[in-house]
Amino acid sequence: MKISITSSRSPWSGHSWFTKAFLWTYDWFALGFCCQFVWQCPSSYILKFYNEHISANHLDIGVGTGFFLDKCRFHVQLPSLVLLDLNPNMLEKAQKRLNRYHPQVYQMNIMESHPLSIPAFDSIGLSYILHCLPGTMATKEAVFQNIVPLLKPGGTVFGTTFLYKGVKRSPLATCAFWFTNLFRFMENKEDSLDALEQSLKKHFSEVYIERRGCAALFWARR
Repeated sequence: MKISITSSRSPWSGHSWFTKAFLWTYDWFALGFCCQFVWQCPSSYILKFYNEHISANHLDIGVGTGFFLDKCRFHVQLPSLVLLDLNPNMLEKAQKRLNRYHPQVYQMNIMESHPLSIPAFDSIGLSYILHCLPGTMATKEAVFQNIVPLLKPGGTVFGTTFLYKGVKRSPLATCAFWFTNLFRFMENKEDSLDALEQSLKKHFSEVYIERRGCAALFWARR
């Protein structure tokens, strides 16, 4: 696997949880059981969101196992696809899964600003990454600031994140949030829908957010 490395500093301690062994369970446990029964936002709903907003010229940040990119519809046989993550285990698994698209792969910290010598994109995906990053939403706003130069005028950034503040949670979800924040697998105790909206509106001209269970699904355009 050829990876272009532009950063080596980990932005959050939970980064180390994503081992190769854990990623073998990720699809059925995190995207299956947890999304359906804990966070009450089934992965089928996120996949529908991907199908509505993804383009044939796409950058995906926080790639996981490549689950949604593997199952979504690009509407072209060979899209231009770039994968970006800090964790090499995720990049390796996602690249192998999406090998039919010949994706470019970059290992970097999206919280840092880096001049990437790649053309701008028509769409950028940010699924399940913001709730893992450290700090408040004001801190995580650096992600939006850093991706604006990577998005074409009129392009769409879209994604999903789990909110803690202002969200009605089941006892199971409350326990799961407590556990994941304790071990810093997630860092979202200060994340709210209002804070997410404010951060997006600072960098994009059009913003849409909907809540489903503990998740916020959003898209924004330049």
